[in-house]
Amino acid sequence: MSFKDLIRNNLLQGFAGDSLTSTEIILTMCVAFVLAVYLFFAYRLLTKNAFYSKSYNISMAAISLVTCGIIIAMQSSLVISLGMVGALSIVRFRTAIKEPMDLLFLFWSIGTGIICGTGLYKIAIIVAVIVTIAILLLKLIPETRSSNILFIGSSDKEIEKKLADALKDNTDAFHVKSRNITASGIDLVVEVKTKTPGELVNAVDRVQGVDSVSLIEHEGEFRG
Repeated sequence: MSFKDLIRNNLLQGFAGDSLTSTEIILTMCVAFVLAVYLFFAYRLLTKNAFYSKSYNISMAAISLVTCGIIIAMQSSLVISLGMVGALSIVRFRTAIKEPMDLLFLFWSIGTGIICGTGLYKIAIIVAVIVTIAILLLKLIPETRSSNILFIGSSDKEIEKKLADALKDNTDAFHVKSRNITASGIDLVVEVKTKTPGELVNAVDRVQGVDSVSLIEHEGEFRG
């Protein structure tokens, strides 16, 4: 027997020995479904997206079942496994995921399907519990600093010097992020850390030469 025949026979025997019965397949898919439902409710409760997408949540949960089925099929046949590798290598997903938490849950969903597909149910359950606890604990950690973005419009191009006192007196820290000078004046974008946003806006508005001022909350943390 040649070396090629030996390798081919070992591979074929290995895949043939991993074939699952119908009962085992149904059990595996049921476990994956239960964990997918858990992911569905976990995403709904743990995320704070302004625009909750139920279709994304359903798709994410269903990915666990699809991935689980792919892993089961890959275990049962060498030909299917090679075909899956080739097919998945040419797939390109164009949908952009803007929220980091969405990416976390998507990766969690895929991982759950892979783990369940290999029959390691205990690991999938333990991962689900630990990840949930980790998210809850990390959410309890308060943000050390809250940040805001201050937009200032003025016809006085030297307004930045006049604003120094108002900003120092009403903020813990501030940093000018952008200066846009036009023929009609100047627009400033200032990142500020303040405990009294109302007083800050009023103080800036009282500065002579300020035409407009607005303050918005920034989602990220301030790093001065």
